[in-house]
Amino acid sequence: MKYDKNHALLETSIPGLPAPKCGKVRDVFDLGDKLLMVVTDRISAFDVILPCGVPDKGKVLNQLSLFWMEFLGMKNHLITADVDQYPAELQCVKEDLRGRSMLVKKVNMVEVECIARGYLTGSGWKEYQKSGTVNGQKLREGYQNASKIDEVLFTPTTKAAIGDHDEAINYEQTEALVGADMAKALKDATIGLYTKAADYARQHGIIIADTKFEFGKDVDGSLILADEVLTPDSSRFWPESSYAVGANPPSLDKQYVRDWLDSINFNHQPPGPVLPDDVILRTREIYVKAYEELSGKKLV
Repeated sequence: MKYDKNHALLETSIPGLPAPKCGKVRDVFDLGDKLLMVVTDRISAFDVILPCGVPDKGKVLNQLSLFWMEFLGMKNHLITADVDQYPAELQCVKEDLRGRSMLVKKVNMVEVECIARGYLTGSGWKEYQKSGTVNGQKLREGYQNASKIDEVLFTPTTKAAIGDHDEAINYEQTEALVGADMAKALKDATIGLYTKAADYARQHGIIIADTKFEFGKDVDGSLILADEVLTPDSSRFWPESSYAVGANPPSLDKQYVRDWLDSINFNHQPPGPVLPDDVILRTREIYVKAYEELSGKKLV
């Protein structure tokens, strides 16, 4: 295991196993009939992996995903997150894996990232200002930055390789990629899951402005929820107490890091800069607060 000076886990290795397939944040080990997904403390912004980590970030992402999977009740890829039930070859590193890993089924991933937008912000707000549309969908006049949208929008993107940028696609392009039946299933699941989660979060003082889901197909061809679910990496969380239309509210997600990078005029190209210690500490506080307020639990 490789940690940085702040004790953030950057890379994983397990004696006797081949090197994992590494994403921006997750390291995935192939165990034959299943996968071990380990969530590191790496952080990326603007599709660039930064050279430092945020301590406990991986535990927040993993444990919040587990919370949402149970709450939402949709069929998902989880086998277990109890390290004491992991196969024998993993027991030598089980304490490194505790709280930040899960054993999951192998599923055929759908090559579309499914974004639900309940509020107008970010790239959606920028597009609306220019053309009155979001992902090509025409919206009524009169919205402001951070306005609640009359109906939740399904705004899919392509799934880009590491270092590349996801590209927005419209519904017709989604149908062309995955077929009409699958496109409808993705849209219905995305909006349904977002709505259920957003209603719950609002009762706990948090607005989910938007979020990204990923889905796969199980062995019987049915849709299955996979990867991370409603985390501060994949969502915008706004404390309801500070929400106001017309400006970007303070958030409990990765936006704090993006804002800092913009403040130093980062060009959104690798290599990314090392975050100052105070930014790392504040980012950790934000992630932990998001987990604890949404789940009602203390971070393990």
